[in-house]
Amino acid sequence: MQVTEIAADGLQREFKITIPASELDEKLNVRLESLKDRVNLKGFRPGKVPVEHLRKAYGPQVMGEIIEETVNESSQKALEERSLRAAIQPKIDIQSDQDEVTNGNSDLEFKVEVELMPEFEVIDLKDLKLERPVAEVGDEEVTKSIEEISNQMREYEARSDGEKAENGDQLTIDFEGRVDGKAFDGGRAEDMNLVLGSGSFIPGFEEQLVGTVANGEATVNVTFPVDYPVEDLTGKEAEFTVKILTVSKPIEIAIDDAFAKKVGLEDLTALKDAVKGRIKNDYDQASRMHTKRALLDKLDEGHAFELPKGMVEAEFHAIWHQVLQDLEHRGKSIEDEAESEDALRAEYRKIAERRVRLGLVLAEIGQKNNIDVTQEELGRSLNQLARQYPGQEKQVYEYYQQNMGAMAQLRAPIFEDKVVDFVLELIDVADKTVTVEELMSDPDED
Repeated sequence: MQVTEIAADGLQREFKITIPASELDEKLNVRLESLKDRVNLKGFRPGKVPVEHLRKAYGPQVMGEIIEETVNESSQKALEERSLRAAIQPKIDIQSDQDEVTNGNSDLEFKVEVELMPEFEVIDLKDLKLERPVAEVGDEEVTKSIEEISNQMREYEARSDGEKAENGDQLTIDFEGRVDGKAFDGGRAEDMNLVLGSGSFIPGFEEQLVGTVANGEATVNVTFPVDYPVEDLTGKEAEFTVKILTVSKPIEIAIDDAFAKKVGLEDLTALKDAVKGRIKNDYDQASRMHTKRALLDKLDEGHAFELPKGMVEAEFHAIWHQVLQDLEHRGKSIEDEAESEDALRAEYRKIAERRVRLGLVLAEIGQKNNIDVTQEELGRSLNQLARQYPGQEKQVYEYYQQNMGAMAQLRAPIFEDKVVDFVLELIDVADKTVTVEELMSDPDED
């Protein structure tokens, strides 16, 4: 095998590889010899078929397989001998006449275009300092959460005949809506329960039912909001004819030991402790999200190196495909967005570059510190995923076990979290008390 580097530009490399016809012929002879005991040809006893006869019968087919294997093996070997790591699958361009090579009349010559993984030094992690936002769980949050639980369990009793509906009452209604005098899909329902003041319906709908009575009717006029998910209805005025079948008022619930027992806990103290623990867990998760985002920002800012264009392009296409899918799901298109398509593409390309850069940095940290994902961790993640598809668990397991790409996607977030945990243990992280609103805000909003 002869390897010649014919181009080098940044992370791009191009090699010309030549495999002598004699080497291919030797491999063909070895392969044909192994076939002698496995083929049955008329006129020959098993194992007695001459190689030359096998060459005529199977030579072109076997040589095709040998060429394919040789191209893959020699390309990989050329990179390994030079300690080069490919960022994406190398591009192969066979230069020889394939028929001539198959017939043994020509050497095998091909070009390998490959994009390399960048070499870089990870910043000194011990120099990093972060603030971790934290918030205490107050009695007010616990009380509010318990009230929400009680509201979910709330029972109702019918109001007296002619008694008017108030905010907080539950109505059973039939309704039919029209836009421009015409009925529309999803604008009709029967025997629907609606709690006034819950905000379940279009803004303005529930308010107009306050003061109605059982067995009565009402006409409700509303305007669909501009962000309504059905594009044909956004911003349009609609008129609903509403029949009020029943009006029921909420039965007051005492928050006491008896209530705690109804939700399966020993007493009110145990209920408060359980609710406080759940809220604290939510706060801890939010705190970690903010801290992780801050760490990734620091790692992104601290590293500047050439990125493999192929990896960035693949990541960008994945992001852009998701953007288009989300728009389609909302019944919108790129033209409906505030920014131009070019501006959006530039914005999402920056996100793709950030993801690729951080992926390479986290991979380097993980490799240098022997961080890996165990089969047990993968198994737990797969079990959690499979439980989301009751009755289809077997198909989920089989899909991931047979699809290396899907398994890699399952592994990636586990690996990322393990590397993040490793770095957070290593660096200086100081707690900073913030408001609950700040803590529960989306760290990606900026």
